[in-house]
Amino acid sequence: MIVVLALAGGLGAAARFVVDTLVTRRTRSVGVPVGTVVVNATACLLLGALTGWLLGHAGHDGAGAVLGVGFLGGYSTFSTASVEAARLLLAGRGPAAATHALVMLTTSLAASVVGLTLTSP
Repeated sequence: MIVVLALAGGLGAAARFVVDTLVTRRTRSVGVPVGTVVVNATACLLLGALTGWLLGHAGHDGAGAVLGVGFLGGYSTFSTASVEAARLLLAGRGPAAATHALVMLTTSLAASVVGLTLTSP
């Protein structure tokens, strides 16, 4: 099980890299790291949906662990979001740092509620 979790985490990290790179290429002019916001919001949406689905389908704990802890754990990156906000702050861009952190938090929370609502029994 540990090997499967590790592989899923590696796949999640690779997916994060791809999504972040694609989003960052298209949003460079924005001036804040949008790719991390997209990654974390989609991770929260998917984790909310997975949690809701697992609530109605008992006996799939292994699949839930591999997808939730493994893949989505490797895909999401709230530590990177914190570093990005700190970098904006240290660069003297306090309002951008606060906006980035607030958008990250609210978007991720809303996405998780949407995911949970869509799949809950």
